[in-house]
Amino acid sequence: MENKVIGIEYTLTDAQTGEQLDSNAGQAPLEFVSGKGQIIPGLEDKLVQMNEADKADVMVYPKDGYGEYNEEAIQTLPKEQFAGIELKEGMSLYGTGENGETVQVAVKSFNDSEVTIDYNHPMAGKTLMFSVSVLSSRAATEEEAQTGVVGGMAAMGGGCCGGGSCGTEDNAHDHGAGSCSTEPQAQSQGGCGCH
Repeated sequence: MENKVIGIEYTLTDAQTGEQLDSNAGQAPLEFVSGKGQIIPGLEDKLVQMNEADKADVMVYPKDGYGEYNEEAIQTLPKEQFAGIELKEGMSLYGTGENGETVQVAVKSFNDSEVTIDYNHPMAGKTLMFSVSVLSSRAATEEEAQTGVVGGMAAMGGGCCGGGSCGTEDNAHDHGAGSCSTEPQAQSQGGCGCH
């Protein structure tokens, strides 16, 4: 069902380990416009069937979430491309993908001459369990339906489930020179459900 504005409270855990990965409990609800690809399909498919005040546990497998872990999404680059960045293993960096989009990468390892980065989304390959409550559900306004922006305001930052481009599409490698930084170039709408 397209063009509904749905507001949710969620807690996200790794279905295999039980580790909590993210939550907006006690914070502002995550709002999105359905049918715009703003959150992962496995979660959105369930939410559009729910009504206000409904609660559910939604299991999302990798194919309907962030995809399987792709070993080919690892790249080794010359360390000079990371000049001015204090590298730490596991840290997130932001770069520019093939189509000019902002992509998040993780530093897997580095030495004096090379840095190995991972373009996989941090939740790629994980089976996710969302415990969700639908706090609001309404028809989108004409502007919201056209723009995909709730309330007509600029995209909100932070969080994890909101969508947009907090990760990368498969094989969205950045083969260009030195475009990594520790800050995102563009704000996504937040996190867990984005792809």
